[in-house]
Amino acid sequence: MRALAVPKPTTDFRVRSGEADDIEALLDLENRVFATDRLTRRGFRRFLASPSAVLLVAEQDVRLAGYALVLFRPNSSIARLYSVAVPPQLEGRGVGSALIAASEETARERSCTRLRLEVNEANGRAIARYRNSGYELFGRHLDYYDDHGNALRFEKKLNSAQPSIPAPPYFHQSSEFTCGPACMMMALAWADPAWRPEPATEFRLWREATTIVMASGPGGCDPYGLAVTLKRHGLLPEIHVSQPGPYFLDTVRSEGDRRIMRLAQADFAREAGELRIPTHLTPSSESVLMGAFDTGASALVLVSGYHMTRRRVPHWVFAFGRQDRHILLHDPAARRDDQGRALGPETYTVPWTKFDNMMRADRHNLRAAVLVRKGPLP
Repeated sequence: MRALAVPKPTTDFRVRSGEADDIEALLDLENRVFATDRLTRRGFRRFLASPSAVLLVAEQDVRLAGYALVLFRPNSSIARLYSVAVPPQLEGRGVGSALIAASEETARERSCTRLRLEVNEANGRAIARYRNSGYELFGRHLDYYDDHGNALRFEKKLNSAQPSIPAPPYFHQSSEFTCGPACMMMALAWADPAWRPEPATEFRLWREATTIVMASGPGGCDPYGLAVTLKRHGLLPEIHVSQPGPYFLDTVRSEGDRRIMRLAQADFAREAGELRIPTHLTPSSESVLMGAFDTGASALVLVSGYHMTRRRVPHWVFAFGRQDRHILLHDPAARRDDQGRALGPETYTVPWTKFDNMMRADRHNLRAAVLVRKGPLP
């Protein structure tokens, strides 16, 4: 029996940044690989000149062996792998995998935490390549391409935390408005590894800490509400907030709702004073957070939800330590299965410069963190 010819991996190529002199070869490759949705000469020129795009090319014997195009958005930690093209005769020889790996490294260099892409659901070879490279399916676009084909959406986490300290237990929020309570659950489990929540714990904590009314439904938590609730559950919180309250009033249109928020937040601020919770009207800076982590504390930190959930609403994450100038954190907004269960912990190692940008939680540049230390043993 004759053996089938299997393409052998090749290493005789290099990946480099694209240049204007590559455009003719890029156009030729584009027309050979794609039947529809092709990039034009003008498109390649625009991407090569754009600061929000990186075009990588694989080169073999001074000939183009493939390209990958990565796009970036301002103030976003998610990059997009817009296109990957490899000549048919080089399929299966490692060129595509090398371009994907180089794209991931480029995204990491820009402090991105995820890389996303779309692929035609009929393109089995490309789908297999992405799955083998660690990408996970998270959505679908119907009638996405010029030929009316559907697009599968894949993503890969680029900065999964490999902490030098043990990661504390992870809990995902089971509703859009309980990021704060999920973080409190993580803080309670961090302080006491034997602590186990009941099914209703998340919403019990939400009732105890809620101060925000949202136009789209139930509200969330402000720094004082979180701190008071944590103190009542035996932890030692400390508030750092860049400006006095009330907070998030622009999330609602009704003056009646704003009045409720003012009263609720003022009451929590009063309780924080009565409980002698240290409060600082100073931003949660690098020295504040890194210093706290060095003393064994953790923190609930307010970030812009745009970086995590793509929703432009304030969002709480649980930061449990650092590695040099990187923040180790759990994001409670996990991707879920059909039953609403987290597919896995959303744990990240985020460079401080990126995290500092993420902490601008709203259009007023509110910066808030609730530092958490363990209370006395019972």
